Amino acid sequence: MTADFIVPQFLTLLLAMATAVAPNSTPDVHSIAHAVDTHYNRLQTLQTEFIETYHGAGIERTESGSLWLKKPGKMRWEYRSPKEKLFLSDGKDAWFYLPGDRQVRRTSVRKLDDLRSPLGFLLGKTRLEKELEGLSLAPDVVPLAPGNTVLRGVPKAMADRIREVILEITPEHRIARIQFEEADESVTEYRFSQQEENGAIADQRFRFAAPPGVEVIEGEFGP
Repeated sequence: MTADFIVPQFLTLLLAMATAVAPNSTPDVHSIAHAVDTHYNRLQTLQTEFIETYHGAGIERTESGSLWLKKPGKMRWEYRSPKEKLFLSDGKDAWFYLPGDRQVRRTSVRKLDDLRSPLGFLLGKTRLEKELEGLSLAPDVVPLAPGNTVLRGVPKAMADRIREVILEITPEHRIARIQFEEADESVTEYRFSQQEENGAIADQRFRFAAPPGVEVIEGEFGP
């Protein structure tokens, strides 16, 4: 067999292999979304460390702490750095408290307009393709870790406020990052690490008792 015959035959084989692999080389958005839905909908609880960053209106802010989620709709954001604060929901009411303050703010979850609030219902109600319009791959966004997949979409429930949501998904179908771009071009990002799933979390962790001398103020709030 001559070299003139071997080379074209080898190139033909490579082309055939590339053609066979190509359809599977691009992640399928529907499959990824379904896998994420399945992963979170089977969870009862989730505990994770988080880093929250904000950029907008000349302000840059980075905060960090721990997050607890429990089905149905319970969440506790415990900020530790650069200062302590607490954002908590028992599924019915939400509370925002700065330790040492003489006031704590409370509002109904139904009236809550906060970027953290959708995450409280992550467990058991996840439907990415239903909740995010135009869900698609975001190849222009660099993932935090190799092997992760980045998606983008617009949340239907907050379309008047949020231009775009970026989701970074790990190979284990966990959400490692959520980024919100608001209508005013400000950007808020949450990065999650050390995720512990289905651990025991007492309901007491999601209840707030105002310290003595602290007044409860009804109405909207935010950090």
